[in-house]
Amino acid sequence: MRNTRALLLAGFAGLVSLAFFAARSDAKPETVVKIADGVWFREGGTDGHCNNTIIEMKDYLIVVDANFPSGARLVMEDVKRLSSKPVKYVFDTHHHGDHAYGNSVWTDAGATTLAYKGVVEEMKRREPARWQASAKTRKDVAELNRTTVEPPKQTFDKKMFVLSDSTRRVEFHFFGWAHTRGDGFVYLPKEQILASGDAIVNGAFNALMDANIGNWPNVIRAAQKLKVQHVLPGHGEAAGKDVMDGQILFLTELHKAVKAAVGQGKKLDDLVVMKNGAPASTSVTLPDSVKHWVGGGFPGQVQAAYEEIAQGKPYGEVTGGK
Repeated sequence: MRNTRALLLAGFAGLVSLAFFAARSDAKPETVVKIADGVWFREGGTDGHCNNTIIEMKDYLIVVDANFPSGARLVMEDVKRLSSKPVKYVFDTHHHGDHAYGNSVWTDAGATTLAYKGVVEEMKRREPARWQASAKTRKDVAELNRTTVEPPKQTFDKKMFVLSDSTRRVEFHFFGWAHTRGDGFVYLPKEQILASGDAIVNGAFNALMDANIGNWPNVIRAAQKLKVQHVLPGHGEAAGKDVMDGQILFLTELHKAVKAAVGQGKKLDDLVVMKNGAPASTSVTLPDSVKHWVGGGFPGQVQAAYEEIAQGKPYGEVTGGK
């Protein structure tokens, strides 16, 4: 019964998380900031849009994350103001709608969408159900008149894929299952810049419906082995490398607190109060050291951690293909 409830809540949690992204009052939507020569960070924040990173190569541009269709079009307009070079590659850091549903917008404009193979595998698990649900609430998805998301046109299956020319080296890394099974990172070794997708966020933006909560900190620790000075997250403001420690600490404290409750024999109903079929409040508290990552979605995060620990498998496996 509990597993069935988790499956039903997973899709709702995704929709709630996107609404929460759009509701943040401290975001700086549609702001483009220069991080280094030829590298820009564009903060999303409105209409559920994710952040984007734009990277200039000798003859072309790389955009990190396809965004929602409406977000993709806004990024395109900003890109034109930044450079006259064409966008050749758009990298999907993972399969979620706010990072990949704009794929066909970019390919129609001549770009090649790129991702780690796990992104396509997750799309096969989760779609077309999520696309069709999104089309009922989002005009930009519905107006594409597609039955499902367009998968990346090009994938790689190694731990690292590289694009380079005489001006810059860009590395695409896969470190394991964290936010999703297919999380990809973009790393610029010379500039020491890391674009993290949602594997690292700066604020209360963590969506766990496809996550491996227990392994997630290990993925970030692997990324920390790179020389990083700037982190460009999937949501929230650009940050320094300390945001990686903060993300690890939040996930660790969440897992530890819920595991302790399970060890005391507590059930989900003891930890989370449901309202209208969704997690509404929780008795679990975390230290002030991670309050930056705790927000309106915290009861759902406690529920996800409980299901992962109680069932002994990643929460993204608990939710199956929903």
